[in-house]
Amino acid sequence: MDKQAHIQSFLMTNREKFPDHRIPEIESMLSNIPEDKIFYFSAIELKDPTTLLILSIVAGAYGVDRFMLGDTTNGVLKLILTNLCCVGFIWVIIDIFNVQSRTREFNYNKFLETYRLNGGDIQ
Repeated sequence: MDKQAHIQSFLMTNREKFPDHRIPEIESMLSNIPEDKIFYFSAIELKDPTTLLILSIVAGAYGVDRFMLGDTTNGVLKLILTNLCCVGFIWVIIDIFNVQSRTREFNYNKFLETYRLNGGDIQ
């Protein structure tokens, strides 16, 4: 499989895990990576926005969605506020509506980290 086929395969598999407006940028970045390093991007463990949405609905009051995205401080605050007062439940509802976009940005940042580690230059 050639480099362009690997890029298209990566994008087809992971398109829903990134913000839509970042897809052309990701494709361009992958095109600039040497062919021998393109496989590193398939190994990135990306979060599924739909899974995080379900977690946010089911266990959002415990901050699980925040913990899964590495936002430990806000996860702890959310856990404390939700269990101590009603204000925390407003936070839970807000997170249910924006967890998918936060997950996609989280995945994009993981992609950028891998890109930098493999010699990519970001302008």
